[in-house]
Amino acid sequence: MARFIFVTGGVVSSLGKGLSSASLAYLLKSQGYKVRLRKMDPYLNVDPGTMSPFQHGEVFVTDDGAETDLDLGHYERFTNISAKKSDNITTGKIYRDIIGKERKGEYLGKTVQVIPHVTDRIKEFIKKDIYKEDFVICEIGGTVGDIESLPFLEAIRQFSNDIGRDKSLFIHLTLVPFLKSSNEIKTKPTQHSVKELRSIGIQPNIVICRSQHSIPLDQRNKISLFCNIPIQRVIETVDVKTIYEAPISFFKEGLDREVLKYFKIKPKKKLNLNKWKKVTKTITSKNLKEVNIAIIGKYVELKDAYKSLDEALVHGGIDNNVRVNLIRIESDRLKLSNIKKNLKNVCGILIPGGFGKRGTEGKIGCINYARKNKIPFFGICFGMQMAIIEFARNELKIQKAGSTEFNKNCRPVIGLIEEWNKNGNIIKGSLKNLGGTMRLGLYPAKLQHNSLVKNIYKKNLIYERHRHRYEVNNSLRSLFEKKGMIFSGMSPNDKLPEIIELKNHPWFIGCQFHPELKSRVDKAHPLFREFVKASLKNSKN
Repeated sequence: MARFIFVTGGVVSSLGKGLSSASLAYLLKSQGYKVRLRKMDPYLNVDPGTMSPFQHGEVFVTDDGAETDLDLGHYERFTNISAKKSDNITTGKIYRDIIGKERKGEYLGKTVQVIPHVTDRIKEFIKKDIYKEDFVICEIGGTVGDIESLPFLEAIRQFSNDIGRDKSLFIHLTLVPFLKSSNEIKTKPTQHSVKELRSIGIQPNIVICRSQHSIPLDQRNKISLFCNIPIQRVIETVDVKTIYEAPISFFKEGLDREVLKYFKIKPKKKLNLNKWKKVTKTITSKNLKEVNIAIIGKYVELKDAYKSLDEALVHGGIDNNVRVNLIRIESDRLKLSNIKKNLKNVCGILIPGGFGKRGTEGKIGCINYARKNKIPFFGICFGMQMAIIEFARNELKIQKAGSTEFNKNCRPVIGLIEEWNKNGNIIKGSLKNLGGTMRLGLYPAKLQHNSLVKNIYKKNLIYERHRHRYEVNNSLRSLFEKKGMIFSGMSPNDKLPEIIELKNHPWFIGCQFHPELKSRVDKAHPLFREFVKASLKNSKN
């Protein structure tokens, strides 16, 4: 039977439960164990798909088409284990399922309550779809003390009793703040957080302490005493220069050792951290060449809005032994008169996915600048669609070219596609019901012979993850091709354009899918690897 590890957080949010879970999963996997990672989110949304990136950060999409929390991206990048729909659940999903059953009379007249019905549904999620895993790591979103989190904490308390304490372990991540005025570290917030957790029946077995400074021995002893855990299970995690130092840091602190010791098992094979040491050395090196790449979008003020994208560019830099400096430009603030000034020291331009009209003209102006000045350009999802509109307006002379997403009176070079065929099933799009009605998940694309992308992928058929509702109007394809735009990637039925590129340009690619979702620490996605390479080459010109 699998062993279950529950990761909770206290004091404040955004301490790094996702990174801690991902790092532990990597350490256990690298020692020969099969690991599964799951996330439980306490918000009432069914999923983050309809939430603003300013509220929640990016939406991470799985192969099977789930719109999930961005922490699943950390899980995949660190462990290279593909997440599934069954690895993320929200309070919204739970209540939707329960109310659906109640309306059908499946509770046989019983009063439906948080306990046992909600907690039972959470426990079902925890153990569902487990196949020969040695460890299942479940991260509980939010902070201990939040009203929203209570049903999840009660559920994992019950679950631990159900399966036995020898098969379950609780890790609590807290903040140990440093007060500059008194020049001392304070353990009281951690003590109170653990006290709150214990008051609902959960005694953490390991406490991870996030801090700006290393925690002195006497302070660790105090945490050990008041939190009722052995001192060796007080694990510190000090702020690091790059998130990829986290597995190394946790290994040095003995997190994986204490987990295996708790379960009374030993590593199946010797752990090798050379990959992470190489990555962190490359990222933190002061002697690396640098390349400036602009990310032009609506949500650049919040880094988590493009988390996978940022990391994919870092991966591309690692593969090219170069540091990528991300120049974040708010598309709203771009005017035709200041585009050249804003892009003066930029070697490559990337326009990511997005929705809605706001900032579109700034993006289109930047694409025009990149196209005319031969600057490497990478358009992802909405970015590709903006490249289509720019080309239609300025090369095909279709002045009213636009997307029906934000202009119903335009000449629609981008329009709503209402159905997608996935594995023989028809998926219907909708503007009335926005949640989960896009083209989501892994879809194939065939690549054109002798194209740039064919040379990059070195494959005839690729599979990439999608998240969009609008598509390029394929009926205009011949007009674009006459002017030098190549539709180098198409859906297998030849109806949906997947990739575009330009003939007379050093590197100009747009893709309808999100390649950043499949980029990994030790294996950059080929499109990002080559985009960074082209940008580096441009910096030398």
